[in-house]
Amino acid sequence: MRADYRLPRLFIDGDLSEAKPVVLTKDQSNYLLNVLRMDDSAPLLLFNGRDGEWRAALRRSGKKGGVLEIGEQVRPQPPMPDLHYLFAPLKVGRMDYMVQKAVEMGAGIIQPVQTQHTQMPRINAGRLEANMREAAEQCGILTLAELRPMQKIGPLLEGWNPARRIVFCDEDATDDDPVPILSRLTPGPMAVLIGPEGGFSDDERRMLRALPFVTAIPLGPRILRADTAAVAALALVQAVCGDWRGNVHDDRVTDD
Repeated sequence: MRADYRLPRLFIDGDLSEAKPVVLTKDQSNYLLNVLRMDDSAPLLLFNGRDGEWRAALRRSGKKGGVLEIGEQVRPQPPMPDLHYLFAPLKVGRMDYMVQKAVEMGAGIIQPVQTQHTQMPRINAGRLEANMREAAEQCGILTLAELRPMQKIGPLLEGWNPARRIVFCDEDATDDDPVPILSRLTPGPMAVLIGPEGGFSDDERRMLRALPFVTAIPLGPRILRADTAAVAALALVQAVCGDWRGNVHDDRVTDD
């Protein structure tokens, strides 16, 4: 069942079930009452990443508070998307955008990776998770992507499950067309790796190309910024190998 994009959507931490009221936090009340200016009894949709999507009605409580009265479930909980997105962190504003787009494009795991040329050696996990929730709220997504701790690229690759293929964008690729390369891949679990603005180092590129579970692709004749490359690569992988195709082979693997 498709999402109802006419109604506001709100992420809730707690469990959701029929006739179980939800007391709004101060921030949630401010968002619904003052930012969206919702009226008493106005309908909205709730999700928590576990219990599907539920229709609810807003009830004012006092001058600044509110309670949500939960009605029926309108969409069941789908499985977590199986695409992993690996990226070298960027400056804050562009990283916010990149993480939002990765969630919108169907990434289930968000994995920051420290490379030799990574611009940001640390991430603000709370900020990134807030951006991930906002993307899910705005785009009708019911499963919350998982943000994993930053890892250095060497140890990450050493411990990688080879059953999940990594597609990495190589600016030094000799061809401009990634579609034939992706079309030859055996269907199965995928990850997309995007490097930093300065690109992968020569040693990192040699390391990646030497691994049997890694495939290098070009991204056309133009030089793309890392956040643009992320959207382009995720779109290509989803269109050629992923869930944009009908009857997709889904053979999930455990990466722990």
